[in-house]
Amino acid sequence: ALAKTLYARLFDWLVAAVNASIGQDAAAASLIGVLDIYGFEAFDANDFEQLCINLANEKLQQHFNAHVFKMEQAEYEREAIEWSYIEFVDNQDVLDLLEAKMGVLDLLDEACRFPAATHEDYAQKLYAAPSVAASARFSKPRLARSDFTVAHYAGEVTYQTRNFLAKNRDFVVAEHQGLLSASSCAFVAALFPAAPGGAAAAAAGY
Repeated sequence: ALAKTLYARLFDWLVAAVNASIGQDAAAASLIGVLDIYGFEAFDANDFEQLCINLANEKLQQHFNAHVFKMEQAEYEREAIEWSYIEFVDNQDVLDLLEAKMGVLDLLDEACRFPAATHEDYAQKLYAAPSVAASARFSKPRLARSDFTVAHYAGEVTYQTRNFLAKNRDFVVAEHQGLLSASSCAFVAALFPAAPGGAAAAAAGY
């Protein structure tokens, strides 16, 4: 958990450094944005990591849809410009399935609050929850006891839930957070600023 948190902090720092080096003018009348090509993952066995990666891809796809299709076409309508409607697949329903209240991730967090819960308990919650089971993007593979399939914008992926709870229960120990915040290396300390309420409050967010 600490290694993942350190990686995330370093990534955020790198993005901020790149943006600062580009020197974007906040008062600029126009700008050019770059959206990196993203990778969708579907293997013979797909674990919690693949779900997180594919969720990120879904969010990037929605960002692309919003800016390239939805906003542009809305602007054409406002300006009464003649145009031909472009058909595109809106993946908001996939994001709702994964992120909404009582969705796949919300139910995972709920299952993790019970120490005795198993991955099969979690899977049964998914199969039984109307907010999940009723989605056209969700299905239960035939004969599966704890797997589920999501119809992503790029194709269907079946996930094995065996490790979902263990991997989602990772949290940063308060003492580790405090140790890095108090580092004599200014760079490390800057990555882990002390949060209001102390290190314990900061760690509780992970």
